Amino acid sequence: MPDPVLRRVPRAEMTERLQAEYDATLALRDDATMQEVGANAPELMAWYKDEFYGRLFYGGRVDTRSKELLRYRLSMTHGCAYCNKGNRVAAKSAGVSAEQLAHIMNEAHACFSPRDRAVLRLADQIVMTNMHGVLGPELHADLKPFFDDAQIFELGMVAGILTGMAKFIFVYDLVEKEANCPIVAR
Repeated sequence: MPDPVLRRVPRAEMTERLQAEYDATLALRDDATMQEVGANAPELMAWYKDEFYGRLFYGGRVDTRSKELLRYRLSMTHGCAYCNKGNRVAAKSAGVSAEQLAHIMNEAHACFSPRDRAVLRLADQIVMTNMHGVLGPELHADLKPFFDDAQIFELGMVAGILTGMAKFIFVYDLVEKEANCPIVAR
């Protein structure tokens, strides 16, 4: 279980909005440490939910299903138990099949289309464990039949923000990690 050094704000002291998010998160993920600590700065939590998720992740130029595939591949690679619990549900709601969820770490599996494979390979370039990732000509050529350059840029930005947030929530000990999480305290 997470054990952050930052103050956990009691639910009763949270804004009404954060109380609702706390309750929903606790029901889905069995842990709401992120909301407890985030309640120290409710405007940042609102920005993350409204601007990043509301305007970019669930808005933007790229279909939500592709972004859900990208997000689930990143969270599975990063070993975020907290993230994976919610991301599985969201991906399924966006049209990712149970078979695809089960094989998310194997983009060569027959359940994935060429479009899906390209998105999953892009995720692999941006994961925090790949210090030599690159959007090179071959990957760009694989993405290009399905996405224009603005959409490819959006996919990269989404993946970059998610990867940065993963590092942040691991370093601040705000979420439960899986055994494969690359962020391990010394």
